[in-house]
Amino acid sequence: MKKATFIFVPLFLILVVIFCIITPSVAMSEDLSQKVLRLHILANSDCENDQRLKLKVRDSIIEYSNELYSGCTSVEEAISRSEKSLDKIIKIAESTVRKNGFNYSVKAVVKKEYYNTRYYSDFVLPAGEYNSVKIVIGEGKGHNWWCVMFPQVCLSGCTDDFNGYITDGEKRMITSGGYSVRLKSVELIERLKSKVKSKNGG
Repeated sequence: MKKATFIFVPLFLILVVIFCIITPSVAMSEDLSQKVLRLHILANSDCENDQRLKLKVRDSIIEYSNELYSGCTSVEEAISRSEKSLDKIIKIAESTVRKNGFNYSVKAVVKKEYYNTRYYSDFVLPAGEYNSVKIVIGEGKGHNWWCVMFPQVCLSGCTDDFNGYITDGEKRMITSGGYSVRLKSVELIERLKSKVKSKNGG
């Protein structure tokens, strides 16, 4: 009994310490995921031409996003504008598809989606459920492409565009490079939560 207690108590204390370290990161990640709108494009297939077409559609949509989100002050407003502009988004994507000699259909929707941790050149976005503008080209069986549509980091590539939309702590988390272990833990927790939610029909 004493031996079991000797093993259990330190193990319990370690788990408590880990929980105390990880919990704030999970909370911060979940808060961050509610402050950005992501762009998610699925190519028709993984063949070279379809992947190249996906990037052309990306460029067209990102160019339009400069007009779409001009003067936008919140993610809620960005989501609302996106939902009201889905027909225009589809039209722009379809036009790009046709100009490049393809006849694929295009679908677009604004929805919440689960993302794994995503590493960009200057920042990282933690795993979690994010609001997304999702565009599907043709069968949508090819590799995905993601970026942050609002704030307009896609367009500028500058992490300063997060300023005013996320907290200093959240910005440190995604730009400092010192949260990799915590972000992996967050991903495990968020993936599990997403699977449970999906299983329960959420």
